[in-house]
Amino acid sequence: MRYVLDAAKMQTKSAAHVHLKETLGLPEYYGGNLDALYDCLTEMLDVEIEVQNLKDENPYLQRVIKVMKTAGAEVKVI
Repeated sequence: MRYVLDAAKMQTKSAAHVHLKETLGLPEYYGGNLDALYDCLTEMLDVEIEVQNLKDENPYLQRVIKVMKTAGAEVKVI
C-alpha cells in the first residue's frame, strides 16, 4: 500500500501523530507516539510511504522517518 505524507502538516509532535493516524489509517487505539507508530507499521504489509514538502529541518519528523524505516516501510523523501 502506498501513502503520501505532507511534512508541512507535521511541524509539531502532536500534529505529526494526527496526520499519521489520518493518512495511514491507524487504529483508534493508536497511542500517538513513536513506539505505537512502530507497532502499527510492523502490522502493515508492503508499506510505501512518500514524505513530501520536507523543506525545513524538523528533528521530530526525522525521528518519525527513522521509525518508519526501522519498521520495514519503504520511505521516499521528496
